[in-house]
Amino acid sequence: MNLIADTDAPRDHRQELTVPMGDAVPMVHARVLQPNFALAQPEPHMFGLREIARILYRWRWLILVVILAAVTLASVITLLTPPKYRAIASLEITQPAAELIQGSGVQPIALRDPQFLTTQYGLLRSKSLARRVVRSLNLAKNPALAPQNAASSAREEIATARVAGNFAVLPVATSRLVGISYTSSDPALAAAIANGFADNFIAADLQRKFDATADARRFLQSRIASTKTALESSERALVQYAQSQGLVQVGGGEGGAGTSSDSTSLDSASLMAINASLAEAINARILAQQKYRQNAQSGQTADLINDPTVQGLIAERAKTQSEYDQKLSLYKPEFPAMQQLAARIEAIDQQLKRQRGGVVTASRSEYEAAVARERELRAKVDQLKSSVLDTRGRGIQYNILLREVDTNRTLYDALLQRYKNIGVAGGMGSSVASIVDRAEPPGGPFSPNLTSNLLIAIFMGSAIGIGLAFLVEFIDDTIKSPDDIRKKINVTPLGAIPVVGRNVTLYDAISEPQNPIAEAYLSVCTAIEFATAAGLPKSILMASARAGEGKSSSAFAIANVFARRGLSVLLIDADMRKPTFKVNAGDGQPVTGLANLLTSDAPLRSHVTATKFANLSLLPCGHIPPNPAELLSSSRMRDIIAQCEAGYDLVIVDAPPVLGLADAPVLSSMCEATVFIIQASAVRRPAMVSAVERLRASGGTVIGAILTKLSAKTAGYGYGYGYGYGYGYSQYAYGGDAGTDSSGRRIELVN
Repeated sequence: MNLIADTDAPRDHRQELTVPMGDAVPMVHARVLQPNFALAQPEPHMFGLREIARILYRWRWLILVVILAAVTLASVITLLTPPKYRAIASLEITQPAAELIQGSGVQPIALRDPQFLTTQYGLLRSKSLARRVVRSLNLAKNPALAPQNAASSAREEIATARVAGNFAVLPVATSRLVGISYTSSDPALAAAIANGFADNFIAADLQRKFDATADARRFLQSRIASTKTALESSERALVQYAQSQGLVQVGGGEGGAGTSSDSTSLDSASLMAINASLAEAINARILAQQKYRQNAQSGQTADLINDPTVQGLIAERAKTQSEYDQKLSLYKPEFPAMQQLAARIEAIDQQLKRQRGGVVTASRSEYEAAVARERELRAKVDQLKSSVLDTRGRGIQYNILLREVDTNRTLYDALLQRYKNIGVAGGMGSSVASIVDRAEPPGGPFSPNLTSNLLIAIFMGSAIGIGLAFLVEFIDDTIKSPDDIRKKINVTPLGAIPVVGRNVTLYDAISEPQNPIAEAYLSVCTAIEFATAAGLPKSILMASARAGEGKSSSAFAIANVFARRGLSVLLIDADMRKPTFKVNAGDGQPVTGLANLLTSDAPLRSHVTATKFANLSLLPCGHIPPNPAELLSSSRMRDIIAQCEAGYDLVIVDAPPVLGLADAPVLSSMCEATVFIIQASAVRRPAMVSAVERLRASGGTVIGAILTKLSAKTAGYGYGYGYGYGYGYSQYAYGGDAGTDSSGRRIELVN
């Protein structure tokens, strides 16, 4: 069995007592023991390389078993897994280029879109693409992908799910290349499906573009129809309003009169025309007035000069006057010929005067006519001004309706132009992806890979095994080494007793000085001697948390070691529930022992028995009483301990287990020192702590603990030589308790 060890807790110093010793023993005073060792303090847990090595060494077989199980499982799975083939096709995905200035002729450039490639990868993994591949390759009828006894829609869904599950996208880092792979037990099917994904991805991209163009056309058609209806309604409302208001628009745009914002009303057009005529009439009146004034004031005017009649009369008068002047030198004015010429000149002058008067009269008539025309035109302009102002007041709503017509016409023309552009470019475009390498049927399976699986199994088995080892190690809070006594229960370790085989008894083990058991107990006895400032205690209680931890063995071995040193040692078997040491009384001889001594006034010496070991005496248990706790807690027991301390150099008391019983705490308060026995890797820490605290609470002085049944496997790597016992090479094989032989029978200490 294994033992748990704890560390030392604060020791209660025993008070000085005066105990009656009986007839043959004088009165003595109990000593106040001061532990010589400093109080062991719990050390922080240092998880270093040495601790890791110890844990791995201790649980090495668990780790190896887990690794072996993982390797075996991986081998079985690899052998039972059917081979799978992977076919890979390669695609190049190019982001569409954009023209910075439309229609500029500048070379288009590709825009940087970080989400573009990620989007394409998502489209490759989409369920819709997988369903398209299933339909294009008619995979729903493949028994390897879908059960043929199901409905067609169910077969298609099952095949789609399986195809999508075995499909993988493998992007090539820092490039626009992407691999698409499909895994199948059929190499030809794997290649066909991989190529199907590549072809359908390109086709789906083109189909999306075509569908987008078709949607745009349908949208534009609906918008054109609604805009056309709105345009017709607005034009109809404009015409109706113009008719109701009597508005006539002239001039304007291509749509005809009355349909453009540049058109004007009929009154406005008339006003502009008459106003232009008025300006001309004013100019004509001014010219006629000037002409009339010139003709009325001066005889020589341009009209008279340019008149042919006047010019003829002037020429004829000049000729007649010239003839008169020539003949005047020959004839006198009274000459008849001369008088005729003079009469003729006067007649010509009268004609010129009459002709000049006609010109003045004509220019005056012309002037008056120009004034009258100006007056009429001015009156008409004034009339049209009032009409135009009234028309403009009624044309505000007309302009509003006219702008609505223009807006609807502009929108309608833009939609028609956009529709024409889409109609031209609808069937054009290229896919974002192109096939670089088509998939070919693979030459061999890629799965299962025995080497890879074994490496993974070894790695996983190692990780799981090491994890289990550390988990078990840290869940296991038993005492596994002397260091754990200090760390876990705060008690000073006095030594460690190795465990050996089952071939010899404890007597044989401690009888030979070179035996590791004997050397271990010699070391423990030396530690006990220096455990207190006063030296070796007079009485030592051997206690343990539970039975079977080596308490009685240690009590006998320690008593034997001190007896060989020449000290008179008394070994008291105080376990009156299950005594260990046996004394054969002769026929007719009364039974002696502690129980009989406690219930009588007999002297101590009458119940002490000499053993076959020199200087070692035994006070056996005697009869097993019905009330051991009451007997041990009596003052009689305290007197017996005092008498034993006075009569012997060393008293060693073998007590019952601490947990569940009151015997050991009571005895601990009566003895000068208590040594706690712990079986390695046997009792958990809470039980050990509880037992030590019970001993201390009762007034006992726990000077240290002994770790028993320690083995190299239990202690882990490094404890085979850590304490100098060399038990790893021992020829002895004791495995029983102190008072038993290798077969577990009771041992007699008395000849």
